Amino acid sequence: MTTTFPDVTISTDRLVLRPFEEDDVTALAEMMNDEQVTAWTSVPHPYTPADARAWATALSHAERTEGRGIVFAVTEFLTQRLVGTVHLRNTDWRTRTTEAGYVTAPWARGEGYASESVLAVAQWLLRDQRFERLELRTAADNTASQQVAQKIGCISEGVLRNVAIVRTQAADGSWTENRTDLIVWSLVPEDLDDTDEYDVYESRHARPGPSGRPGHDDGYPLRRRAAAHGYAVGADRH
Repeated sequence: MTTTFPDVTISTDRLVLRPFEEDDVTALAEMMNDEQVTAWTSVPHPYTPADARAWATALSHAERTEGRGIVFAVTEFLTQRLVGTVHLRNTDWRTRTTEAGYVTAPWARGEGYASESVLAVAQWLLRDQRFERLELRTAADNTASQQVAQKIGCISEGVLRNVAIVRTQAADGSWTENRTDLIVWSLVPEDLDDTDEYDVYESRHARPGPSGRPGHDDGYPLRRRAAAHGYAVGADRH
């Protein structure tokens, strides 16, 4: 039984979803230090260049090669600028189910990029990869993330009470952690009947690093697991 996703690029009219590269480090660090990302995810704060380099060059690639999921850097087709990220994680290969998290850069919000990229991944996952379920979990107060789930046709299944942690910023700039409910959403193959607009994708192999493995992972230890990047409750769970 296959237990890893193929190394692919997914394209839409406006976006290219591809593996992260070392050239993404600066833009990734900037995006992940945004206040909304800090509030709705469990990424380290501050998110340092070292954090970004580890994720872009090693940890995100290990998600795929070790069978946990797959991470896409979402970029604009015309400018190649980093728009955000989509992360499939907690993958169960026996039941063919997985969970999606997503983040959008502050400058790219309001353009529909999050729903476009998540829908493209969902179509690839449920059609090409023959998965049976894609799950999203959104914090009870994260209306922007809930709108993404609704726009791509997800069904709201219920609430996990008091299960996750979000962060709020005080007037002095400090952050505190608070518990929150999560709304559970899902897509299954039959939900995709009316979502053909972004169904375009192609395969390609990531450039090999010095070891010959994809992802430029040499020199960046994997002992800091991708779980430390969190992806909890909102825009993404990275």
